[in-house]
Amino acid sequence: MPVHPQLEGSTFDADLRDRHIIYDYAAHDGNGNPEKWRYEIWFFNEDRVVYAIYGGPMAGRKNFQAATYQCIRPGELWQVNWLEETGTICSLVFDIPSRRLSTLLGFSRGHWTQNEAAHGDKRNLEDFVRWRELARIGSSQADRVMLSEQADILQDFHGAGELEPIDPSWPTL
Repeated sequence: MPVHPQLEGSTFDADLRDRHIIYDYAAHDGNGNPEKWRYEIWFFNEDRVVYAIYGGPMAGRKNFQAATYQCIRPGELWQVNWLEETGTICSLVFDIPSRRLSTLLGFSRGHWTQNEAAHGDKRNLEDFVRWRELARIGSSQADRVMLSEQADILQDFHGAGELEPIDPSWPTL
């Protein structure tokens, strides 16, 4: 795929292309007890991310999405954004030298209140169809649960790791 105009002349290839990170959010359960939410993301190419969730209410989810990348400070800070089939808006800032992620998630009401239905793998048509239905739950697109969190990066490497590669031609939102 050609490099997107906003990435021309950027440090995307050196900073993010094919980079894979595993990270933990220091979150709390419904009773206020500390717990770790483990996530994994692979910056697959200049317009796709592949990820899996292992902890918290969304544990058991595997997905890939079209994403936009924005360089804030070359070699140091990148912002990555995407929209899921569930209607959830995701934005993360990767602070490379500090090995931290800062995220803002705008969960659709359906995704948040019926999180078990949000589990599965996008490659499975039944899961994909169910996820699309979650986006319809709520009184409007403004009916969202906003969650801002920071995570510590545990592993940082290149390549697929345990995540399944995707075909870049597969459709996404």
